[in-house]
Amino acid sequence: MHAVVGDRLHVHGNVVGHPERVGVIVEVREASGEPPYLVEFEDGHTCLVFPGPDAVIEHPAGRARTASRQRKAKA
Repeated sequence: MHAVVGDRLHVHGNVVGHPERVGVIVEVREASGEPPYLVEFEDGHTCLVFPGPDAVIEHPAGRARTASRQRKAKA
């Protein structure tokens, strides 16, 4: 999992009745883009998150294309 500031973290509810949570990544602690991330959720709560398998990173449209090109260039 790789992210940059401004990406969105979407945590799916993994138990019936638990809501999904969506927040904006405001700080990435590792230079490689790996977790943990400081995330500000829609309810205003900010916390340090080590995303599990129930979470996905949503990149803004322009960032997704750039990241894809960068991965191809490294290969």
